[in-house]
Amino acid sequence: MRALLHVVQIMRLGILASHQGTNFQAIIDACQSGHLDAEIVVAISNNGKSGALKRARSASIPAVHLSSKSHPQEEALDEAILTTLLEHQVGLVVTVGYMKRLGQKTLHHYRKRIVNIHPSLLPKYGGKGMFGMNVHKAVLASDDQETGITVHYVDENYDCGPVISQTRVSILTDDTPESLAARVLVEEHKLLIATLKQLTEASN
Repeated sequence: MRALLHVVQIMRLGILASHQGTNFQAIIDACQSGHLDAEIVVAISNNGKSGALKRARSASIPAVHLSSKSHPQEEALDEAILTTLLEHQVGLVVTVGYMKRLGQKTLHHYRKRIVNIHPSLLPKYGGKGMFGMNVHKAVLASDDQETGITVHYVDENYDCGPVISQTRVSILTDDTPESLAARVLVEEHKLLIATLKQLTEASN
């Protein structure tokens, strides 16, 4: 009798980022250490000078600049992003600080296969304009005693897709937007990797 072999396919990740890519680096490190059973096969940025693309090149990951400069028409940009993801056989798309709304073709093809990390407990402090330090300033201007991080699926609207996981971070009495951002970022890395680990293991 022939033994039945279960072939485990490593999840192929596509990264979309706009700025420094610290969460991207956390994914690179987790993949390289073997903590995350996945492979980053392409990184796309709308910012040709972004730190994310530099991190990709340093890790020998294909780095692609796609933006309104390279594709002035929104539909053409959407098509270019989708084509790049498909050419690299991406199974799961991860947006980490990606500041542009994805187009309909990409969203449709990768429905429930695009995840984003956001530095608040969504639905609080989400939506257009709520990114980076803007979020932390809004949190501190409120009466909230805690903030946190959310990993969610991406849909047509900013920060509105189904929540996958969350973690909470206490607000200290002497917090500034900068100190809060620093503490939240540490937890972002942990939650993102834990969630990607959960998703990649579930796919097998």
